[in-house]
Order: sequence, then C-alpha cells, then structure tokens
Amino acid sequence: MAEILIIGAGIIGLSSAYYLSKQGHQITVIDKGDISDNCSFGNAGMIVPSHFVPLAAPGMIRQGIRWMFDSKSPFYVKPALGGGLPAWGIRFLKKSTQRHVAESAVPLRDLSLLSRKLFEDLAKEPGFDFGLTKNGILAFYKTDKAAEEEAHLAKRAVELGLDMAVLSVAECKALQPMLKLDVLGAVHYRCDAHLYPVKLMQTLLQYLEKQGVKIVRDHEVTRIDTAGYQISAVHTGELVWKADQYVLAAGSWSPAVARMMGLNVLLMPGKGYSFMEDEPARRMTIPALLCEARVAITPMNGQIRYGGTMEIAKINSKVNMNRVKGIVESVPEYFPDLKPELPVLKDVWYGFRPSSPDGLPYIGRSAKLHNLVVAAGHGMMGLSLGPATGLLVSQIMTGQKTEIDIQAFLPSR
Repeated sequence: MAEILIIGAGIIGLSSAYYLSKQGHQITVIDKGDISDNCSFGNAGMIVPSHFVPLAAPGMIRQGIRWMFDSKSPFYVKPALGGGLPAWGIRFLKKSTQRHVAESAVPLRDLSLLSRKLFEDLAKEPGFDFGLTKNGILAFYKTDKAAEEEAHLAKRAVELGLDMAVLSVAECKALQPMLKLDVLGAVHYRCDAHLYPVKLMQTLLQYLEKQGVKIVRDHEVTRIDTAGYQISAVHTGELVWKADQYVLAAGSWSPAVARMMGLNVLLMPGKGYSFMEDEPARRMTIPALLCEARVAITPMNGQIRYGGTMEIAKINSKVNMNRVKGIVESVPEYFPDLKPELPVLKDVWYGFRPSSPDGLPYIGRSAKLHNLVVAAGHGMMGLSLGPATGLLVSQIMTGQKTEIDIQAFLPSR
C-alpha cells in the first residue's frame, strides 16, 4: 500500500482517487478551491466516443481566423506574447494536419469507449445514480457544407466500429416529436450518452470520503520540493505534504503547478460558458449539438443546459456576455420553439478546459520525476474521459498493464 497525493479534485483527480482507493492505497486529494463549482460541474455532461477528431485539425486554422473577428463566435484565441501561448500556438499549427487526425482517431476512440464502459459499471454501484442516459446525441446541421462534413464523420466512425447514423428531418422529428425543427438533418451519435455532472461529482466526493480518502479543500499548492528524480514534498502555505507517489490533475492550473517542479506541461485554458433554464415540458430528450454554432444542449434534472464557446486565453474571471448572447441567439435557429432568455451575469457559469496543443490528453508517468503521474489536458472531454483516465492512472502507478495503449497520450510526446 502506497501513500498517494493527488493535486486537483476535478473529475480526473477524483476518478484517479476512486480507482487508486479500490487498490487499497492511502489517498489524499488537495484542491485550491472548495470543490463546489469546478469545470467538472458546469459542463454539458456528454460522454462522447463520437469525438475522435482532435481540436488540432486542418479546418480549425481557417475557421478560427474567421471567428476571431466575430465577438459572438464559438472559438477565439486571444493574442498574447506570454503565458505559453506562442509555444502552444506553434505546436497547434504543426499538429493541424490530416495525418495527425488519422493517427489520433484510434487512441481517442479507445479511451472514450473505455470510459463509457466504466461509467456504465459505475452506474451499477449502490448509491451511484447520476442520471446516466444512453440514447445518444443528435448533431444537427443547417447547411450543405456541415451536412457533408457530418456524413464524412459518420462514415469514418462506422469504419472505427462506432454506432452512428445520418438521419433525415422526418427521422429526427420521430425521435423527438415535441421539438419543432428548422434543420436539414442530423447525425445520431448512438454511441454517445449523457449524465448530470453535478450529481456525479457530489456522489463521487461522498463515496470517496466514506472510503477514507482525505479530501482537502481550499489549499493551493505554493511550492514543490524535488530531490534527484523524485518529488519530496508539496507545500500549501505552511502545510507540508509528503507521499510515495503524486498525481498532477489540476486541469488548466497544471502548467503553473508543473513549473514548481521544473516541468513544462504545455496547456492553454479554453474558457467555456453555460447556463440552465427550467424545461417542465421536457420537450428535449436527446442532447443536441448545433454543428455550425458549436453549441451543446443537454436535458438534465428537469432543466436544459446550454453551453458553448472556446476562448483560448490566460485564466481570467471576465464573462464575455457577447459570447453568451451568441449561444442564446443560435438555439431558435435550429429549434424555433426553444427560446432561452439571455441570463443575467450571476447565472452564467464558466470554466476553463485544459487544452493541449495537439488535442490529446497527457496521461502517463513523468520522464523527469519518477514518482509523478500526469493526468491533464483533456480539453472539452474531461468529464467524458474521467473514469478511463482514473483507471489508467491507477494502473500506471502500480506497474500494471494498462487497459489500452497509452503511447499517444504520454506527457513526453
């Protein structure tokens, strides 16, 4: 039995704690916040094996340049000389190739399918009711260009063994008869699922604490001591934490924590927004992706969560209401009867998705510090990939054969 310290209590950190505690290790999780509203709480709650195309893809460069001149656009990179953006941007450009997309498909598929299976297993555990619903996701499109792109994606998905189908408008209406549609059609990502993220996080926290996992809130890492090829201590102010092994799972704060160890973890925070509205009629039963608008809509807990945008910039607390307005205005273009109100500032949730420049997460043991495992950089798929990452972290820690090949995810790549 080893003593393990996990830095970060988002879905990745808590999933790692879950599988490590099942192996009998003594686990402590520390987080700089109170763990009530991190990125794992406010996301769209989607489990997405369909997302086997990384953010770094050829079309994103051209599209991203166009979007930079639109204040309501779903994707924006704020130009800056510091904060790691130049290095991130150069690598993003280098990786935005068809070859990279092709090489990433199988690793991302395998990671996602493992995670979906583990979510299904978790939902069978006593007390783990977090609204897991396996009716897929509908990706709606309004233009011929998007229809062609989605059809190509669906064809590739089927080749990868994923269950997806191109639907006509009539077939879409048959699936959700209470929703009025103004679309050309949709692809049904039948391989996908969704859940209620708040309930999942609350349930995980309660379970872990009952199992004796020590969850330490409101303790920000201020210093990390290393000796040779090992971490020797982690400081949170005046408190000193020592363990046999360590996990870095601090989301968008991972680069700052890594620098305290003399490591470079290349990530940029991608700010996303979401808000909730009551939906007593429960007209939407299957989550939706609005292809051109890049908006996600998920029914959860008697409400609908609307989310979107990806602002690549330094961590900041500013809410760009123009981007929230962009989400609001896009919805009735696809669903004329769904007309969300522009939320007031206090009702807008935002979080930072830790985005690697090649669109793949970092999962693996550090090449420089041998008692450190890195688990970060999952971008928009943090919740979706949480259980799989947690299981892999536990297997890496104990020298077991990993459930899937992790070569594509190694931090040293």
